[in-house]
Amino acid sequence: MNWLVHLNTTYEQNTDQIGKFEKKRNGSEYALIPVSHTTQSAHIEVNLDGKGGFVSAKVVDKSDAGTIIPCTEASASRTSAPVPHPLFDKLVYVAGDYAQYCDPPKGTPHEDYIEQLRSWCESAAAHPKVQAVYQYLAAGTLMTDLIRAKVLKVDDENRLIEKWTPAMEVKYGEKPELFKVIASDQSASFVRFAVQVPGEPEDRLWRDSSVQQAFIQFYELKLTEIDTCYVTGEQLPYADKHASRIRNSADKSKLISANDTSGFTFRGRFRTSRDAAAVSYEVSQKAHNALKWLIDRQGYTIDGKVFLVWGTEQLDVPDLFADSFTLYQDQDSEQSDGDRTRKEFANQIRKAIGGYRYSGDYKSNVIIMILDAATPGRMSIVYYRDMNKELFLDRLEAWHETCCWRHTHKKDENNQTVTFFGAPATKDIALAAYGSRANDKVVKGLIERMLPSIIDARKIPIDIVRSAISRASNPVGMDEWEWEKTLGIACALVSKTYEKGGFTVTLDTQCTDRSYLFGRMLAIADVLERRALSKTEEKRATNAIRYMNAFAQRPGRTWTTIQASIQPYQARLGTEAGYYNRLLDEVGSQLKVEDFTDKSLSGLYLLGFYSQRYDLYTSKKQKEEASDQENTDHEEGEM
Repeated sequence: MNWLVHLNTTYEQNTDQIGKFEKKRNGSEYALIPVSHTTQSAHIEVNLDGKGGFVSAKVVDKSDAGTIIPCTEASASRTSAPVPHPLFDKLVYVAGDYAQYCDPPKGTPHEDYIEQLRSWCESAAAHPKVQAVYQYLAAGTLMTDLIRAKVLKVDDENRLIEKWTPAMEVKYGEKPELFKVIASDQSASFVRFAVQVPGEPEDRLWRDSSVQQAFIQFYELKLTEIDTCYVTGEQLPYADKHASRIRNSADKSKLISANDTSGFTFRGRFRTSRDAAAVSYEVSQKAHNALKWLIDRQGYTIDGKVFLVWGTEQLDVPDLFADSFTLYQDQDSEQSDGDRTRKEFANQIRKAIGGYRYSGDYKSNVIIMILDAATPGRMSIVYYRDMNKELFLDRLEAWHETCCWRHTHKKDENNQTVTFFGAPATKDIALAAYGSRANDKVVKGLIERMLPSIIDARKIPIDIVRSAISRASNPVGMDEWEWEKTLGIACALVSKTYEKGGFTVTLDTQCTDRSYLFGRMLAIADVLERRALSKTEEKRATNAIRYMNAFAQRPGRTWTTIQASIQPYQARLGTEAGYYNRLLDEVGSQLKVEDFTDKSLSGLYLLGFYSQRYDLYTSKKQKEEASDQENTDHEEGEM
């Protein structure tokens, strides 16, 4: 029940945000929903006057379709059964003249809707704007008015058109706006209402807090069945059914469900579902609404799986799945150009994460939750972690400092190359390990598997590291920018795997590891040939790059081939090749005779390759500046 406790607390701590709409990156809106309400995408908006007279109607744009609607326990959980929402609903419920233009519905949906609305309007919690809607809908002219307003389209037989085809366009003209926003036929349109009252600042009923409070008061009178709530320990009205639409307005999956009284959901263990657990209506509503809000606000969804992280006291926490570049951006920190010292990078990471720390908050926790649905109706919490906030920040800081390398990505608005120093994003790790065409199921599985490595300081699963090394060793099949990105990520994973070795981007000339030395030799051959090709402006892969995969598998035999291949380029460079030749001899002399075999190389060869190549492309001036900075950092540390 911990997750319900934390979500209920989060709701109560953010009551000032109830009903306040915010925009997502895609332009759609979301808000913290009041109790006894849910969300639905509306297709049609009807404007009435204060006396219930029809004023106008329009098709709702997709970006503005999000609507907070009053709901009952039964209507929030409805599937195929005709259970009306109290105020806003589909045409089959709200339109009294539905049967004039469509096939008659099963049951009595409109009569049930009108009876429920009348009950609200005659109660002590009646609202004048809701009464105006009731007066209008009781007349039964909604669809006729919508057809006259050219919101709905009928055919020659005065029947609602189910599907818009090219033949319809030839016959009736331009495609109606409603068909552009609805996936099914017009009869499934969801309708919301606005009531224009002089002097009232808000005519949109789905955003009018007084209408929302009126329904909450009305519905509370109907909740009479009391039981002990397992979350609060108090005697409160019991929730018989729990909310759906958790991930989005079309989501039918539930986290809590026990409606199968004839199957084997709880038979044999409990007499009723309450014997297993009883959750009060208020707690269920608050917890589920808080969860929906948090998912919209800061959740990350891929292929239906939701990754959510939030703080119990301070909602915003560093993005657990982002790279270091995003962390800098979120904190408006000065960007690193990737050519700075490790000390400077560590200070930058601490500064970015330090922005989320504050004194006196010793009891604050961070909740990590992953949700997924195996079937359309059932959702589960596949991962749940409640950890101290300071420990969370310490582990995240350690991750960014230890799984770090120099990265080259296409990340800015103009699709330009951005270079930064730090840890890669988990999604980028998945694409580096399995390719840009990896399906979402593979990606979401890897992201979940990476969690223990980030927040528990465990080793990265070795199969992920090996996959990244394998792809980084095959540059020929990728664009140059994609390979550079994959290479940087693979180096970060290898560096983290061999963390005790203390490998950095800076070249380690004292390292005598066989794989590292072979990687250095490959980099020297690559730079030598590339320099020769640049003189004739040839743009193609070097022999070192072409043979990279074979070199990683059989370094002894392949190096002989590469060395023979670069001889023409050594001759083309003339005296300029002397430096590279001496460097090759220097690195090669560090290899022992028994090391020069065809035994495959470990991932350390990528670190040697990257560091040697980066060292050769870095100017002498830049190296001196970096060295001076390191000396300054060392002196400051001693003071």
